[in-house]
Amino acid sequence: MDLLNQNRIWIIGGSEGIGLELTKQLLNKGSYLVVSARKAEQSIELVKLQAQYPKHLALLNCDVSLKDEVQSKTNQAWSIYNGLDTWIYNAGTYHPMTLKEWDINAFDKMNQVNYLGAVLFMHALLPLFEKSHSSEKKSQTQWLWNISLASDFGLPYGGGYSAPKAALQNLAESLQPELEEANIQLKVVNHGFVKTRLTAKNDFTMMGLMKPDEAAKKIVLALQKNHFETRFPFSLASTLGIIKRLPKSWALKITRTMLHKG
Repeated sequence: MDLLNQNRIWIIGGSEGIGLELTKQLLNKGSYLVVSARKAEQSIELVKLQAQYPKHLALLNCDVSLKDEVQSKTNQAWSIYNGLDTWIYNAGTYHPMTLKEWDINAFDKMNQVNYLGAVLFMHALLPLFEKSHSSEKKSQTQWLWNISLASDFGLPYGGGYSAPKAALQNLAESLQPELEEANIQLKVVNHGFVKTRLTAKNDFTMMGLMKPDEAAKKIVLALQKNHFETRFPFSLASTLGIIKRLPKSWALKITRTMLHKG
């Protein structure tokens, strides 16, 4: 039997792009999904899917930046199928900006969505998972955080996005040993450019640009493997991995070439 069949999964950030494709693919595997986004219950695509899978898909509006709603939304998501087996944090936002264009409000939003939202929901979900799954196998209970290869090294104009992503990666590495002791398997996915409304903001050629369904397939595979980290595509993952490990003076000379001329 497929490990994801009848798995109760909460996807935060599932109304478009990778999240929407994840929803479709997990429904095809027989998973029971709670899908959240700021306007999940009003999403035309999600409402259509809910009509096709009325017993397997529940929609829950959820704004990850609203701290006061975290506990109530968590309790709602948990109660729909009388518990959860898997939690996927896929929320993300991106606003490239130069130093002269630096927008503190945009940075605050990226920090809230790309990092602090995951922390807040982790804190709310942890006691529920610990109480419900304390004696179960780790493979049955897992958290997957969709981060980014941008967490490897800060690139020009993208620091407002990559800094919170790097913080989330560091936090995951810190928490993994303790979560494993609590029978919760924490996984991270670090992927490159995926064709979405976010990457449409880029004005440069994106190495290894993928379609959302291609990225979603790799994330579904990650849910079924025991690896802590999944990285793709190979070309970009290798390039950024090398830059990350170079002496900083060398790495910064490389990234300086990415500055706009003029």
